[in-house]
Amino acid sequence: MWFKNLKLFRLSNTWTWTAEQLNAFLAKEQFVSPGAAAPMASGWTPPREDDVRLAYSVGQQILCAFRSEKKLLPASVINQFVKQRAIELEEQQGFKPGRKQLRDLKDEVTNALIPRAFSLTRDTRIWIDPVNHWLVIDTASATKAEEILSALGKAIYPFPVEPIQVTISPAVAMTQWITSGQPPANFTIDQDAELRAGGDKAAAIRYVKHALDSVDIEKHIQSGKQCTRLALTWHDKVSFVLTEALDIKRVAPQDILDEADQLAPANEAEKFDGEFTLMCAELNLLFAGLLDSLEEKKLIQAA
Repeated sequence: MWFKNLKLFRLSNTWTWTAEQLNAFLAKEQFVSPGAAAPMASGWTPPREDDVRLAYSVGQQILCAFRSEKKLLPASVINQFVKQRAIELEEQQGFKPGRKQLRDLKDEVTNALIPRAFSLTRDTRIWIDPVNHWLVIDTASATKAEEILSALGKAIYPFPVEPIQVTISPAVAMTQWITSGQPPANFTIDQDAELRAGGDKAAAIRYVKHALDSVDIEKHIQSGKQCTRLALTWHDKVSFVLTEALDIKRVAPQDILDEADQLAPANEAEKFDGEFTLMCAELNLLFAGLLDSLEEKKLIQAA
C-alpha cells in the first residue's frame, strides 16, 4: 500500500480535528456514482474496501481516498457520429449545417452516447499526519493535487494547508550533491538524473543507470546546467526520485517490506495497518532528513 508519487504539503498549527471529526466532514462530500447521463463524478470514498470510514486511522496517522469517475468517450467517436448526423441534416434541409447547428449536433450526440460509454474510476490516497504536520497526496499530477486540496477545502473550511518552503532550491542542492559526491547524511546517490539548462525550451540530458561521477556530467554542470531530477536512496531502505519542484516520485521500499512480512500478520487488515504504519514511520524520517538539508523555512512549530 506504499505511496508511489508524493506531493508534500504542511499542515499548520490550526489543525485540531480528529479522525472521527474528519470522517464527518468528508461524509458531506462522499462519492456517489454518476447516473447514466452524467459524464463524471468525484468525492470521498473509504480507503479500504472492507471498512466504511472515510478517514481511516492507525494510531494518530490518517488515510483518506478521493475517487474520480469519468465516462470514456473519445473525441474521434463523437466526431464520427456528428459527421453522419450532419450529412443527414444536409439532406433534410438542402444545405450544409452552420457552426451553431454543428455545435448543437455535437451536444446531442455526446448526450446520447454518454449512457453507453465505459467508466474509468481512479482513487487517489491522502495521508494526513497531525503529529509531524504533513499532508501527502499520492499523485504525480499537479492538477490532481489541486483538485484534492480544493475538495478538502470544500469539506473543511478553512483547510489549514501550506506549501513547503525551503531556503535552498532542490535544483541547486542536487547539483551540489552530484558535484561533491556528498549527499545529505543517510542518503546515497543512485544512477538516474536529469540535467537541464535554464529556460523552458533549454536542452536537457538524462542519465539512466549511469554513474554520475563522470567527466561528461561535470562538463555539463560547468556549462550552466543544473540537476532537475535525481535518484536517491534513504538509509538503504527507500529509493525515490527527487525533482526540482520538491516532488518525490517512484518511491520504492527496499528490504523493509520483507522484514515486515516476517512478522506474519494474522489477516489482511493487520497487514494493511502494519504496512501503513511502516510507511508513515520511514517516510517521516526521510522527509525530515531531506527538508533539513534544504533548510526548510519553519512556518509552523511541529509537534
